[in-house]
Amino acid sequence: MGSHSDRAPLGIVVVGTGQVGRVHVECARRAGANVLGVVGSSPDRAAAKARSWGVPRTFRDLDEALADPNVHVVHVATPNDVHAQQAIAAARAGKHVICEKPLAMNSGEASAMVDVARSFAITNATCFEFRFYPLMHEARAMIERGDIGHPLFVSGSYHQDWLLRETDWNWRLESERAGNLRAVSDIGSHWLDLVCWITGTRVHEVFADLHTFLPTRYKPAGEVETFSGRAVVDGTPVRIVTDDAAAVLLRLSHDVRGAFTVSQVSAGRKNDLRFEIAGTEASLMWSSENSDTLWIGHRGRTNEVLLNDPVHLDPRAAGVTFYPGGHVEGYGEAFTSLFSTVYSDILGTAHPPGSYPTFEDGLRSVQVSDAVWNSAARGAWVTVA
Repeated sequence: MGSHSDRAPLGIVVVGTGQVGRVHVECARRAGANVLGVVGSSPDRAAAKARSWGVPRTFRDLDEALADPNVHVVHVATPNDVHAQQAIAAARAGKHVICEKPLAMNSGEASAMVDVARSFAITNATCFEFRFYPLMHEARAMIERGDIGHPLFVSGSYHQDWLLRETDWNWRLESERAGNLRAVSDIGSHWLDLVCWITGTRVHEVFADLHTFLPTRYKPAGEVETFSGRAVVDGTPVRIVTDDAAAVLLRLSHDVRGAFTVSQVSAGRKNDLRFEIAGTEASLMWSSENSDTLWIGHRGRTNEVLLNDPVHLDPRAAGVTFYPGGHVEGYGEAFTSLFSTVYSDILGTAHPPGSYPTFEDGLRSVQVSDAVWNSAARGAWVTVA
């Protein structure tokens, strides 16, 4: 790959031109990278998106992008079924890779991605960006310091409403493109990664109940962008087999227990990830729709609300905070902090292990999802591989 300096920004290409592709373009720029071009599902679609995003080039396909010596990092922001092949091709070409979650369709694919990344010594990351909300770094620091005692019980949810109607459509509804799981894999993976990272635990066993409330939906002739809110007018009825919602019981390391629910059919919840971590001395509660506050619960004294203000945060949390207290930051800044941390690692800044989620974290997430699927099918507790 060669070496880089802080005065020579990394050249990146974003593969995927949907909603999250736009996020990658915007936040990569904010993190200091040079967005050289995009790769789309079709040249015409990609060219239109490139023009609207101010991206200078549309690559014909991934191979053309990988052949460009100015491309140092490939951002994979495509449907799940092509993550593995695209990330592995990029790694074999010596490119660093930042891949959307879920990392792959199954643990076999994800394991292959980990192996290839290790073999070709490329920097790799999975997009669990929720870790980079500043108060998540603060919560992790509080638990490491023992501020809440020993974690006992974790609970929470991740609820959305964008797939509530039978006329709502997105590629994530197609199991051949998204995998056997939808709500659990798409958004539950975020909840699990975040809570495990904050508490320093791993999921050992799961007991899951999955449900498909809308077994028939209407598919349009073309693509519908994520969160577009556009209803299908003259669609073809399609049988849906993936989960609209789920409830999962958890047994974690260090004798921690937990439970969470996921839903993409909860009216009014636009993008609400929330958790509560109950410890022997105190509790923590946070919601992504109110991301600048962390609730701290006490038994023998008044509860507290910690505001996101770098002046009063742990140095690690302050280090991923962009603005002064009272200036709300969230989704975009979280992606930007993740990308910035990965880029600085590529450029030679040594970060301690766990500073950002790697392919190994992505593999662990897929292994938990596989266990959830197996548990729901069997109606029993299942051990995570």
